This record gives sequence, C-alpha cells and structure tokens, in this order.
Amino acid sequence: MSGRERSEPLRTAERFARRSRRGARPAAGWPVSGPNLSVSVDLVVDEGVALAAATRRRLAVEVTRMARAAARAAGRRDYEVSLRLTRDPEIRALNRDYRGKDRPTDVLAFAQQEGPAAAADVLGDLVISVDTARRQAKRGLYPELLHLASHGLCHLLGYDHRTDAEEREMDARAAALRAEARRRGRVRPA
Repeated sequence: MSGRERSEPLRTAERFARRSRRGARPAAGWPVSGPNLSVSVDLVVDEGVALAAATRRRLAVEVTRMARAAARAAGRRDYEVSLRLTRDPEIRALNRDYRGKDRPTDVLAFAQQEGPAAAADVLGDLVISVDTARRQAKRGLYPELLHLASHGLCHLLGYDHRTDAEEREMDARAAALRAEARRRGRVRPA
C-alpha cells in the first residue's frame, strides 16, 4: 500500500497546469455545497487509462461523498481533494521519486495538511494506478478503486498503518467512508 511519505503544497491551479503538461485530462470536478460546507474533488484521468465514463462519474461522486463525510466529521467547512487515475509507469516514477521505492504501487497520498504552507481546506492529492487496481481486484475494478480511494483519503486525514492497532483504526474509518459513499441521501459525518 502507500503512505503519506511526502507532502508538497500544491494549489489547484498548479496541479492542473502540471497535469496539462503531462497530457492528462480533467474528467470531472465535483464541487458539493451545503450549509457551511463546500467540498471539491478534482478527478483527472491520465492519457491511456481505459475507464468508462460512467465509472469515472460514479467514482467522482462517491469520492466527493467520502470527502464531504470526512469534512463533516471534522467540523470543517470545506475540503479539496485531487484524485489522479494513472498507469503503472507513472505511479512507479512517483513512488521512486517520493518514497524511494522503484516499483509500481496501488495508491499514493500526498497530504497537504502537513508542513508550514498547509492550507486548511486542501486535504491533498491521491494518485491511483488503474493497472495495479485491475491486478488486485477480487470483486471487480470499481470496488477496488473505491477501496484505494478510501485508503488514500484516510492517509490524507492523518491515519497510518504501521501497527496492527493503527491498521484496524484506519480500516474502520475507510469502511465508514465507503459506506457513506454508497448510502443515498444527505451525507452524514463518517
């Protein structure tokens, strides 16, 4: 799995500028607003990633619901999360450059809540390898992508899994976020 090994303060405009230079294309931007709440999940799908438009939309909606549930649980007004879907060569390069591990991984989380330049409303960036997710998927690709997104979101929220106790706590939070993503109706804290 991945870790919140390194934090780079990136603002939305900088992230999209970097993506456009890489040939990535925005798939969806899903701002969600409500009383005292504004959540934005920017979904970017890299060139060459084969994923149906309906799957992209569903993932963007459900990751937005997870981010919104996390914001509500923290009493936050808003959160911003960037989700990039990529392939193994790209995530391998990121894993090598930021974690010193020269191999593909399934998900990387770059937390923005840490460090001196942290912006309270920017949770961070998630990068998921669709290639690795396909290989790992036991119940289909979509459930695996949602699992990886919830796992990465937990890292952005400060969870880790260095010990069995930490892993149980993180897994429980990720499961609660996924349950809230699938539930219909108004988003509740999770």
